[in-house]
Amino acid sequence: MTALLAPPTESDAFTRAMSSGPITAPLSPSVLIADDDDDVRDVIEYRLQVAGYRTMTADNGRSALNLAIERRPRVIILDVTMPQIDGLTVCNRLHASPATAEIPVLMISGNGRPTDLELGFSAGADDYLPKPFSTREMMRRVSWLLLSAGR
Repeated sequence: MTALLAPPTESDAFTRAMSSGPITAPLSPSVLIADDDDDVRDVIEYRLQVAGYRTMTADNGRSALNLAIERRPRVIILDVTMPQIDGLTVCNRLHASPATAEIPVLMISGNGRPTDLELGFSAGADDYLPKPFSTREMMRRVSWLLLSAGR
């Protein structure tokens, strides 16, 4: 009687795959949310987490800058008006450092005049979203920043 299947060899890809360690799913993108308003920060964090993003938060500019340097999120949502260091300065410093210069920044602010938007873009923001905004629009812009950054 002849065997229908040859015994597996060391180079058999299927055998290697079945005997290797578990396959882990890629990590979902991380987003840093920096806003001194607890309610705004919590709503943004909740919406991102429901959509599957990993989040980290900061309630002032100094903490936001430190978290961005230490954890290197894929996107930063940054309020303009914050204690310790304002969002415009944080954005400038992020883009001045080679380690964080490529992280896309979505600037959010209660100031939505054209001059405010221009200041945000001059500081290095990749997008600017005036408050109040819909979470749907915020999610669309976060997705776009990730896609455009190739992340």
